[in-house]
Amino acid sequence: MLRGVATINFWADDLETAKAWYTELLGIAPYFERPGYAEFRIGDYQHELGIVDRRHAPPGAAKDPGGAVAYWAVDDLPAVHARLLALGATEYQPVTAHGDGGFVTAAVTDPFGNVLGIMCNPHYLEVLEGATPDPA
Repeated sequence: MLRGVATINFWADDLETAKAWYTELLGIAPYFERPGYAEFRIGDYQHELGIVDRRHAPPGAAKDPGGAVAYWAVDDLPAVHARLLALGATEYQPVTAHGDGGFVTAAVTDPFGNVLGIMCNPHYLEVLEGATPDPA
């Protein structure tokens, strides 16, 4: 039924500033833009990260960080976490190891109030390489 992430949208009061911030973070410019929206394709599967002018947020959308956290796979979590903080993000969840299986997460709040999760996940790398993850 669910086939994968199509787009994750983040809201921003100042779209141009948010677009510049994410361009700096990701090292690429948006591949698609229209008034009120900018979209980046990132990662191994070219997932979409959309930055949307908050005026287009659905009624009742939260303005404070919270709710579900989408975690993006990274190779060097401490380095990415440090870079996010250096670019002006604030810590939302500290670097946290989950057991001894190599799963490590952290999350920050970007300067626009969105929660951005990052994760080292050995199963992600196994899937990427074509191996079947061990369910244990």
